Amino acid sequence: MERVVQFTGPRHVEIAEHEREPLPPGHLRVRTRYSGISAGTELTAYRGTNPYLTRTWDPEARLFREGAAGIEYPVAGWGYSEVGEVVEVSPELDGTPGLPITGDLIWGIWGHRSEGIVPAERVIGHTLPAGLDPLAGAFARVGAIAYNAVLAGDIHLGEDVAVFGQGVIGLLTTRLAQLSGARVTAVDALDGRLDTARRHGAHTTLNARTDQVAERVREATGGLGADLAIEISGAYPALHEALRSVAVGGRVVASGFYQGDGTGLRLGDEFHHNRVQLVCSQIGGVPPQLSGRWSVERLQRTFLRLVAEGQVDVTSLVSHVVPAADAADAYVLLDERPAEALQVVLEF
Repeated sequence: MERVVQFTGPRHVEIAEHEREPLPPGHLRVRTRYSGISAGTELTAYRGTNPYLTRTWDPEARLFREGAAGIEYPVAGWGYSEVGEVVEVSPELDGTPGLPITGDLIWGIWGHRSEGIVPAERVIGHTLPAGLDPLAGAFARVGAIAYNAVLAGDIHLGEDVAVFGQGVIGLLTTRLAQLSGARVTAVDALDGRLDTARRHGAHTTLNARTDQVAERVREATGGLGADLAIEISGAYPALHEALRSVAVGGRVVASGFYQGDGTGLRLGDEFHHNRVQLVCSQIGGVPPQLSGRWSVERLQRTFLRLVAEGQVDVTSLVSHVVPAADAADAYVLLDERPAEALQVVLEF
């Protein structure tokens, strides 16, 4: 039997069991070892705020359409940060260059399920680098999200960069921005996360609840403001403060998954008067100016290479490894007690 984590309604999680499906041509069967929970996108489905639950995405028009839901409960098998062992390969794929073989540990996307049936083209080159902790493979996608935001920011050596949100992706953004030559100010409302941000390369930390963030950033930059701010928490007030924190003509990369109306975001204020550039970073693609050389696949592979080389530490960000049978408890933790958790990983 295959076990699948599913949301049966807002804040209701169950483990469903299904009969094992036969392996179709062109696919691999992977037995999941670890699956990382996204504390952003996934929680929108868990909480019932995801736009797909109330509207339909039209991929040709690139618009959301009112009147019908694109997805409905039960929502099964969400998750995009999996690591597992290849247990079966469709026979006609034998000898395909770069394709993992039976027994290999691979990373990829097949959702929170005990077993994934994955198209071969999606896992070519996805064998876990030798010597890498299998847990690290669960960071390929979240690392790529952070990497994408940093590339969208177009950081130059010595620039001042403020990173708003120091959850897992924010901490990785802080580290990658520092590796790119920035002096990073990390912003969050939780002191524990700010402590972690210092260990991941932040030059300065500010508490969003107790510090006047934009004022402090401007003081530290001779009154100019940051060259760049990256907002990755998905909170509108944080995006507004990011817009307040940058210099005239500065850039803000919005990489969070914002929900509902923009309460707390006032675009007639500093955004308008300081002529701030607002750039969206979303993992469906790379910055347009880099699309000739970069791809989402390259982001993921390069991020894992940086981890394997010891330039980025991810395993220390794993705060909880939870048996898949207790998935409901993991979501309650992330939803109600975020200060107690960073990366929560389901173990199958």
